[in-house]
Amino acid sequence: MHVPHPQAAIPPAVLQRDDVRDAIARHDFGRLFVLVRKWAGISYSRIAESCSIKPERVGTLARGQGSITTFEKIAAIADGMRIPGGMLGLAPRPWENSEALIYGNANPGGGDSVLRRDFLRVSLAGATVALGLGETLEHLIRGRVGSDLPAILRNRAARLRRLDDVLGGGDTFKLYLSEYENTKALIKSASKTTAIEKDLLSVLAEQAQQAGWAAFDMGDHVAAKKLYSDSHGIALEAGSDSLTGNALAFLAYQELPISPLIAVKTAEQSCALIRAQAPSSARALLHERRALAHAVAGNAAAADAALDAARQALSDDDGSLQPDWSRWVDHKELDIMTGRCWTELRRPLRAVPVLEAVLGGFDDAHARDKALYSCWLADSYLMAGEIEAAAATASQVLTLSEGVASVRPRQRLQPILEQLELQPGVPEVRQVLEQARTS
Repeated sequence: MHVPHPQAAIPPAVLQRDDVRDAIARHDFGRLFVLVRKWAGISYSRIAESCSIKPERVGTLARGQGSITTFEKIAAIADGMRIPGGMLGLAPRPWENSEALIYGNANPGGGDSVLRRDFLRVSLAGATVALGLGETLEHLIRGRVGSDLPAILRNRAARLRRLDDVLGGGDTFKLYLSEYENTKALIKSASKTTAIEKDLLSVLAEQAQQAGWAAFDMGDHVAAKKLYSDSHGIALEAGSDSLTGNALAFLAYQELPISPLIAVKTAEQSCALIRAQAPSSARALLHERRALAHAVAGNAAAADAALDAARQALSDDDGSLQPDWSRWVDHKELDIMTGRCWTELRRPLRAVPVLEAVLGGFDDAHARDKALYSCWLADSYLMAGEIEAAAATASQVLTLSEGVASVRPRQRLQPILEQLELQPGVPEVRQVLEQARTS
């Protein structure tokens, strides 16, 4: 059945503009509304009506104030403005199968080109347009597997990784898994030199880790462990010590709640793979995950030594290009990990100042991460006997994590809420417990 276009449907030509695609990929809806009014002449009132947003809210966003991060609102904007789900990191929207999409159909041919188009089209078409990767899809459809292909795929992985900044694993897993499976099929079927195959394998290992992380974030630990283990084997075959170590670090992180001692052993193995020439951010990442493993196991001295090693790695940065999968590790991230470690070691007087300082400047747009990290701050407040502050922080966690497709913030918060239940006489506690019951 044909689904009529809403009043605020973005015309195909406008949807393909670089500035519009960039706003969509960044989930910068205020900027998107400004551009849509400029290039398509769609008023804010029409946008508000079609997307079920209050007109004054549309105007506020257009002025650069506030952001939209919940899955429900993002989906409403996708449907109201006819933005294909893939452009926003969502599954294809229900109306996409009944409308002619903007991508166009490649002329049918024969052989491998048609097969590649078939297995790439559904999962990658939306993301390709959204993230400026149209040339990549054409590259694969034409069947050229040259020396530049690994860099193109690695660039795509980097762009897709930005979705993890604003979306949870429940929204990104299928897209990341599709990338991994598509690259795996390409490596298996396409003719290539040994050097290109080895480079492609390193990309594949990175994609497996990305998909595993999304699975872990959405609570599918079986899928996450398999993808991490697959990544470990692929990285070994590719000869990438850093990615091999990162696969072990992921496995250690997943093992923490189950067996801290096994997690420590695995984290130590990951750091044993570090080479002096490894990127500084990659070295810092492996060391800080080793620190957390030791902290959960109660090894204060070892945790502190690992944090020092991570800090030294960041200080060794000579300005050289860092791999995208670790470039997000900086001194602020290390401060957060430091606070988490001191919380796990039951030392709130050390943890609270660090976490307060870094989370105070943490953008709410990164709702999942801020909610998750704030759980450690709430935990430290509780240990310090600051019940009101713990309750207020728990309330912020609940607000931030609303609509985020990640199980981790609520899982991490649950034992804190259970401890707060022991303080029913505190008004702030009653309020946050009621909020938890209704959220």
